[in-house]
Amino acid sequence: MEAGGWWLYLWAPLLLLAVLAMELSPRAKFWVKIGLYCVLCLLTSTFTAPVCLLWNRGRTVHNMTIIKNVVRSFKYFYGLRFDAKGLEHFEIEGPCVIISNHQSILDMMGLMEILPERCVQIGKRELLYMGSVGLIMYLGGVIFINRKSTSNAKSVMAEVGQAMISDNVKVWIYPEGTRNGNGDLLPFKKGAFHLAIQTQVPVVPVVYSSFSSFYNPKKNLFTSGRIQVEVLPPISTEGLTATDVDDLTSRCYATMRETFFRLSGRPGEVNGGMPSLAQ
Repeated sequence: MEAGGWWLYLWAPLLLLAVLAMELSPRAKFWVKIGLYCVLCLLTSTFTAPVCLLWNRGRTVHNMTIIKNVVRSFKYFYGLRFDAKGLEHFEIEGPCVIISNHQSILDMMGLMEILPERCVQIGKRELLYMGSVGLIMYLGGVIFINRKSTSNAKSVMAEVGQAMISDNVKVWIYPEGTRNGNGDLLPFKKGAFHLAIQTQVPVVPVVYSSFSSFYNPKKNLFTSGRIQVEVLPPISTEGLTATDVDDLTSRCYATMRETFFRLSGRPGEVNGGMPSLAQ
């Protein structure tokens, strides 16, 4: 086999699936594309993990640079384009808490498209056991939380705060707590805001426009699309205390919701703040 010929054997099944998808029913086409996405994640993580181990010798935030460059190529398979603005707001000295809306499994592509240096994510512990995907997340420094254990989550968040300061890293959190493709934002959980206030670091909101025009499982829709991304100015927590958590949560929710509707071409739908605060 010629040098590099093994790549043909690796990508040929994926290309075949993509071609077949074009000839199937909308429902079958949708699930083939989802399957292709999962296979793509498994294959790339399998080949990227050894690179991370050899290059950076284990679990470290520096592996995120390698992972980011690999995942950025996914958008070309699906015809997705990200138009980002406000990236200069990531250029702050020291750590911060980054929060963003969470719509689907495709969010990973959006995250890696703009991920700043020295940034780790908070994820549910179940992701750790997803084979090579869990391994690559672990190597990239993702912090796993057992969401079923409130005491464990609080303990981990306390450790996250200490790591943020000592290691000078940014932390990316989805305050909705779960994926949400209903065309609005779910009420925010308050862990990210407790963390920001406890460590006195700024909160940087990030908003992605709605995916519904090109990705909608209920309609078996998965086509090419364009996503607007906006990084909002940092919100200072200097001098705030635990009594300010609810207010900070509501302010961030209202600002991000307004931005979400604006980026999604629905500015007139903003009609108030968060209906209730999650714990």
